[in-house]
Amino acid sequence: MNNQDEYKLSPTRQLTEIEEGLIWKKPLSHKVSEEELRICKEIKRNWHRGEMKIANILLEGDAGSGKTQLAKALSAEFGLPYTKVTCFADMDKSDVIGAILPVISSERLEKMEPAEQNTEDEEIEYRFYPSEIVRAYQKGYLLEIQEPTVIRDAAVLMALNSALELDGSINLPTEIIRRHPDFIAVITTNRSYAGTRPLNEALRDRVQHTEKMDLPTKEIMIERAMSKTGFTDEKVLDVLAEIIMILDKTARANAIKGVAGMRSFFYWADAVAGGASPKESLYHKVIYKITTDSEEIKLLEEALKSHGLLAGLDQVEIELKKKEFLMK
Repeated sequence: MNNQDEYKLSPTRQLTEIEEGLIWKKPLSHKVSEEELRICKEIKRNWHRGEMKIANILLEGDAGSGKTQLAKALSAEFGLPYTKVTCFADMDKSDVIGAILPVISSERLEKMEPAEQNTEDEEIEYRFYPSEIVRAYQKGYLLEIQEPTVIRDAAVLMALNSALELDGSINLPTEIIRRHPDFIAVITTNRSYAGTRPLNEALRDRVQHTEKMDLPTKEIMIERAMSKTGFTDEKVLDVLAEIIMILDKTARANAIKGVAGMRSFFYWADAVAGGASPKESLYHKVIYKITTDSEEIKLLEEALKSHGLLAGLDQVEIELKKKEFLMK
């Protein structure tokens, strides 16, 4: 975006040096997406509108569709420190809130003999250690909450629901903390991912803006691949991007669990740029990431054949070899 401070939410806020270091720095290869621009405009427009404030975002899409990249980009645009928590099935309330743990000061440990360090008779001091969620919530960071759909404990979901209220609070063992006015929660979740459930309705209800993250247009795919890899042969990238799109569509239609996404596209394009065979590397960089089942691979290959893309890949290989020969 042209104006670096255009979407900063609290320009006068003073951050510590450590917090400044947590703000994501966009690499030169980063390209602003429609989703990024749309979210920035919506949040900035509503930031001081009370109940209309947008501070909980849901990014829902396949693996490799750019959800985390977008969450980090929002950190850069808003000028907020970025942090994340990755949810897991057996999360309990202590993972949301924090835990009270025994602690012995380093000075005391230094004075103790090794045999004394393992004593049960000593009086132990206990200290509360807040979770990363609480730290972001209290200090006003942008927090990415990855895959809350895997959580099984209803009490954990209730704690998250309470925290995501715009005027919410969290009851800690030591105090009650209020939601920092700059706190933004970005929930990222995969569709049809093994072990996931539908996103909890109460949690979804607390989201004020949702983006459905799919593969971008072919033109944007090519542009991003050129920025990421430095490979600038648009004709080759066009064929590779078309293949990724057909594989993605075919995998969905046939309920194949794997994903042909942007990550696969970047690594495949980079391998081709480095001299790998486009057809051979297709399997190692893309197809085998989708599936290694022989029957499913046949379905994917048939889809590519019916669209003339395997023949197109053969032609790409011939053209690349010609260029390589001419450069010698």
